[in-house]
Amino acid sequence: MVAKTRPGLILSIPPGDLERALLTLVPHTTSLRGGAFEVPTTASFLRPGAFNVQGLMTVPTSLALRFLGRLPEAQLRPVEAAVLQWLGLGS
Repeated sequence: MVAKTRPGLILSIPPGDLERALLTLVPHTTSLRGGAFEVPTTASFLRPGAFNVQGLMTVPTSLALRFLGRLPEAQLRPVEAAVLQWLGLGS
């Protein structure tokens, strides 16, 4: 069985020379379930859907195949807030 390539929002900074080559990302989904941790997006470079904060993952940089676009600040902030809430770090 072959895994699909899916878009995701990279939240981590680029790894340094002495760091592991990993990226932390929030996957994008078009299969919405209406959960509190699905953050809708209307980015022009993505199909209509949401970022699934519950799917937060860390993957090797080799899995980042191509750059699709930059999420506008107005759409990035709700994703960041949802990540903090999901991790219990929000106020």
